[in-house]
Amino acid sequence: MASVAASKLNPYSPSRYHVSPIQSLNFSHKFTIKIPFLSDPQNTRLFSVHSHNPNLDSIEMDQNVPGFGSGTQDPTHLHEPGSPSAAIDFLTLCHSLKVCVHVYNLVVVVLFAVMSISDGFNLSLSLSLLQSTKRKGWVNHGIKGPESIADHMYRMSLMALIADDLPGVNRERCIKIAIVHDIAEAIVGDITPSDGVPKEQKSRMEQEALDEMCKVLGGGMRAEEIKELWREYENNSSLEANLVKDFDKVEMILQALEYETEHGKVLDEFFLSAAGKIQTEIGKRWAAEITSRRNSRLANKPS
Repeated sequence: MASVAASKLNPYSPSRYHVSPIQSLNFSHKFTIKIPFLSDPQNTRLFSVHSHNPNLDSIEMDQNVPGFGSGTQDPTHLHEPGSPSAAIDFLTLCHSLKVCVHVYNLVVVVLFAVMSISDGFNLSLSLSLLQSTKRKGWVNHGIKGPESIADHMYRMSLMALIADDLPGVNRERCIKIAIVHDIAEAIVGDITPSDGVPKEQKSRMEQEALDEMCKVLGGGMRAEEIKELWREYENNSSLEANLVKDFDKVEMILQALEYETEHGKVLDEFFLSAAGKIQTEIGKRWAAEITSRRNSRLANKPS
């Protein structure tokens, strides 16, 4: 099994977030990554990543290339560019480190670049609540240190970034919609179906919260753009909104699979809630890849 060690410590490392010392992640090829953390520079955290379906969307890798593979007795494969297995591996690896609120805020400020310094700062203060607010579905299931709303939206924006080009779909707009679609939850919190809030009331609460946040931003062109993007997602009124709606569900079931693996739980309801609701072909392919990994894991789980 090959390993890659980080050569330098990143001063912005999210090491302050608690992560279990060893995580088994559902990658489709096998390797190990050792990542040193500032809080304990003498130790490394080990990610062990296993193949449940090593031949899916893959090509044979040259075993003689140093730093990859695990010897001639254990064939290792690389992915075809754009394959579902490659995408899910990348997203799993990115999210294993979690998102620092500074990263999410930076993405927002860069994407909506025509802000004054003071307006950008004011918005960043509001957005910090998205990092401290944890996704309620995971909290209700007793997940320790669950993902935040910012974590969720950041990984969705990565999905938009790495997705294949689709006819008529504006990638930058997809990224922006992913970044703002839950932004009102900085004020209203994560309202889930278990809260019993009618859909119309939830939408009204979030619209009012968004209006307040845009006032903090000082109004203007970027505030109007954020409102427009949020409404577009809420109404599912474009190809981009269609795609990001799928990313919302795909991110949820990928996170559910990761929590099942890390915490030994069975989180059926999250997979059931997404079943039959994926609209786009890329969303369906990614969801099928995640479901395949889950089914393999459950089939191999000791009874």
